[in-house]
Amino acid sequence: MPYLALTLAMFLWSSAFIVLKYVFQFYHPLAVLFARMAIATLCLLPLAMGGRIAWHYRKGDWPWLLAMGLCEPCLYFLFEANALMHTSASQAGVITATLPMMMAVGAALFLHERQPRQVWLGIALSFAGVIWLSMDSQAGPGASDPLLGNALEFCAMICASGYVLIAKRLSVRYSPLALTGVQTLAGCAWFGLAMLTPWGVWPDKLLLVPSLWVLYLGAAITLGAYGLYTWAVSRIPVARAGAFNNLIPVFTVAMAWLLLDEKLQAWQGAAGALVFAGVWLSQRRQA
Repeated sequence: MPYLALTLAMFLWSSAFIVLKYVFQFYHPLAVLFARMAIATLCLLPLAMGGRIAWHYRKGDWPWLLAMGLCEPCLYFLFEANALMHTSASQAGVITATLPMMMAVGAALFLHERQPRQVWLGIALSFAGVIWLSMDSQAGPGASDPLLGNALEFCAMICASGYVLIAKRLSVRYSPLALTGVQTLAGCAWFGLAMLTPWGVWPDKLLLVPSLWVLYLGAAITLGAYGLYTWAVSRIPVARAGAFNNLIPVFTVAMAWLLLDEKLQAWQGAAGALVFAGVWLSQRRQA
C-alpha cells in the first residue's frame, strides 16, 4: 500500500506541472498558490471539526513544524511557480530527479538510515535516465529561459528534501493528516500575506475552466498527494520513498506531450524506461 500511495502521489504531482502551466495563462501565480492552499485548508476543516485529525502537540516541536511548512509548501511553491514561468513543464519535471539523491544523502546524514548498494545503484540508474531525458534544454515558446527556470526548480527540490526529512522525523508523533494540515495552514498564511503586497494581483474575473483546475490543485494535489506521500514516508525508509520521485519526469513528459503539445521523441521514451528500471531496482527485495 505505501508503494501504491507513492505512485499515485507521483502521478498527481506530475499533473501539477501541466495544470500550473495552463492556469498561469489566466491568473497571477501568487493568486493561484493562495487559492490552492485556501482550498486545501477548507477541505481539511470538516475533518478537523469532526475530530478526525488527531493532534497532540509535543513541547519543543514548533521549530520543526514551522521549518516543515516553510520548506514546503511556502518556499517550494514559490520557487516552482517562478520556474514554470521560464521553463517547460517537461523540463521542470525532469529536475525532480535530483530529489532522491538529496533525500538519500540527507537520510544517511540526519536520520542514520543505511541503504544497501542496490538502492544506491537503482537511484543512480534512474537519475541517469532523467539526465538523458533532459538533455535538450533549448529555449522555445514554453521555455523562455530554461536555464533560469531549471535552476529555480532545483532550488525547489532542495526545499522538498528538507520537507521530507522533517516530515519523517515528525511522523512518529503526528498523523499524516495533522502534518498536511500544518502545511496547508502555513501555505495559506504565507501566500495570503504575499497577496497583500504589491506583488500580489487579484483576478479581475473568474473563468470556469481555469478555476476548476485551481480547485483540482487544492483538493486533489495539495491535499491528496501530500497526504498520500506523508503517510507512505511514515512507513518505509526515506531513500526508498525518494526513488519514486523519478517517476515524476516520466509522467510529466508524457502528459506534456499529450496535453501541451510538447515534443516527445523515441529516445525520450527509452530514457523513461531507464527511469522505471532504476525505480524497480531500488525497490526490489534482496534475496
